[in-house]
Amino acid sequence: MACNQKAELDKNTISSVDSLSTYLSLANENNLPLNIKQNYNQRALNIILSQKDDSLNKVNLFKVANRYYNMSDWKDYIKITKLILDRTQKSKDSLHMAKAYTYLGDYYASQSVSDSAFMHYYKAEKLYLKLNDQYNLAKTFLNKASLQYNEGDFFESEIAVFKALSSLKKLQKANDLYYESYNLLGILYNEREEYTKALEFQNKALKTLEDKSIPSIFQYKAASLNNVGFIYLKMENYKQAKVFFERGLKQDKLFEDRASLYAILLDNLGYSKFKLKESNKLPDLFYESLKIRDSLGLSSGVVSSKIHLSEYFAFKKDTFKALQFSKQALALSRTSNKLINTLEALKQTAVVDPENASKYSKEYIQLNDKMLKAERKMGEKFSRIEYETNEIKDQNSSLQEKNKTLVYVFSICTLLGLFFYVYKTQQAKNRELLFKQQQQIANEDVYNLMISQQNEIESTRIKEKKKVAQELHDGVLGRMFGIRISLDSLDKMDEEQAAAKRKKYLAELKHIEEDIREISHDLNREKSELINNFVVILKKLFDSQRNTYPSKLVTSFDSHIKWELVNNMVKINLYRIVQEALQNCNKYAKADTIKVEFKSEIDHLVLSIMDNGVGFNTKRTKNGIGLHNIEYRAAECKGTAAIKSAKGEGTLLVVKVPIDQKINLQTNDT
Repeated sequence: MACNQKAELDKNTISSVDSLSTYLSLANENNLPLNIKQNYNQRALNIILSQKDDSLNKVNLFKVANRYYNMSDWKDYIKITKLILDRTQKSKDSLHMAKAYTYLGDYYASQSVSDSAFMHYYKAEKLYLKLNDQYNLAKTFLNKASLQYNEGDFFESEIAVFKALSSLKKLQKANDLYYESYNLLGILYNEREEYTKALEFQNKALKTLEDKSIPSIFQYKAASLNNVGFIYLKMENYKQAKVFFERGLKQDKLFEDRASLYAILLDNLGYSKFKLKESNKLPDLFYESLKIRDSLGLSSGVVSSKIHLSEYFAFKKDTFKALQFSKQALALSRTSNKLINTLEALKQTAVVDPENASKYSKEYIQLNDKMLKAERKMGEKFSRIEYETNEIKDQNSSLQEKNKTLVYVFSICTLLGLFFYVYKTQQAKNRELLFKQQQQIANEDVYNLMISQQNEIESTRIKEKKKVAQELHDGVLGRMFGIRISLDSLDKMDEEQAAAKRKKYLAELKHIEEDIREISHDLNREKSELINNFVVILKKLFDSQRNTYPSKLVTSFDSHIKWELVNNMVKINLYRIVQEALQNCNKYAKADTIKVEFKSEIDHLVLSIMDNGVGFNTKRTKNGIGLHNIEYRAAECKGTAAIKSAKGEGTLLVVKVPIDQKINLQTNDT
């Protein structure tokens, strides 16, 4: 029976097909009007409610809820989902209870109530973990990760994705979830401007799509191609971005399957062409994307399209249209709950309306601060939800077990707590041991380098000593012996002749004195170089930096630092900190100038490394491995590490290490 024929079925015809499967099928038919689909779904629900409450009955209830979700009929969706949850709690059906919590999480996520969505996903996670259902556990982790990403909690989102991947390793086949994991990681790293990693994971996502079991109706390939193109867009490689957006638009049935994605690709392609100053199909691409987004009610997409149109007409010197579109985008963005849209609209409006730019800039700053506080607050709320959910679960367990003896309950709780504590402690110790082993290997490398340098210096020192001894023996002593013999012969000369000879020999003794002084200075210089060999090692690192990278490197060493009194382990850690900081500058900072300074303070050695690069937001960016290593090494020296940075204002790293510079030098030289 054709779809258009189904739409024409009247009430009498349907009543003759009193079948649950038929009603469910018709309720999912895209070509039917909404009210008719709702009617079929209600009929299916009536049949299900009249049946016995068993496992199959719950499966059918989920089907009804799923169809309400597809219709965006949120009122009936939440009502059915809560009914399922109530039934599963009464029957203690953990599997379906976990699924009901997931459905509730989906509902609150659709309504942008992130804290409630997170709470229900977390409850589902706990049940799937208990059931050892790795597939659904991975799905739940991904749901949490998407939620955390949308709220700007990128670090916790990344952790959740890797938890999902850890669960998927225990399954033979789950390419759909592998795709979602890699795709989300690619998006996360793109947000953090780690473009190499972003491309790596997007390519992994594309590779998983070679599995033909993943339905093409989801248009995952078009989505990934768009994401890769967007990475290149952020890298300002507009030519490469354009290639991927065009490939995405060529996917079969893209508009029919995912019109919203089709609109995104049109807008991104248009923006790439605009940046490449290609006029063909512009501004038609922007207008076509705007039309689709507007018809679908995608307010965020409409804002984005209008901002791009404003940029386009500003470039074309059509100030009226540029200002018109930017103000429309700003007005629409203020009606939504996505502050990022308003920030983008404010930025563009300030550009095209210079007379009021200060007003828009002020609002931008205030709104940006508000958004950062909201993101931080939401991240804290997620953590609190996990804690409070566990607390509630423990209280409920205690109430259910109230008929048992106090000693029994206490013993079980104590054993479980002890086991959990030992398990977590062992995990922490294993991680710490692994990290320390890696640190030990790295320290041995640096120590061997320093020992090698010391051996080279010692070898040079021995050669210099031999040279000095040879000079003393063959030069100075021989000349002094000759003068002594000559002075003895003066006794045999008359006084006038002896006086002239004596004057000549005294001048020769003066020359010998100057030669001895020069040899003494050479020896002192050698001692200084031996003491300061750590500085020599650092200077070699600095020379390598200058020869490899274009940024200007300025270094400074406080002459009051007594390096011979600084512990070797401190030197190794300081060397590694400098090396790690320079590597971070080279990879991320894009700095013109880097300054490295060692200063001596009272009972402390201070290392400061400053660059004038792009900087980063320390409130939003969590510590990576590199920054964690710097803090760890500073702590190993019983010191501290502080980082100050902001977008566009460079970065300052200050490491402060306690040292004792008051020890008598003679005790250290013996």
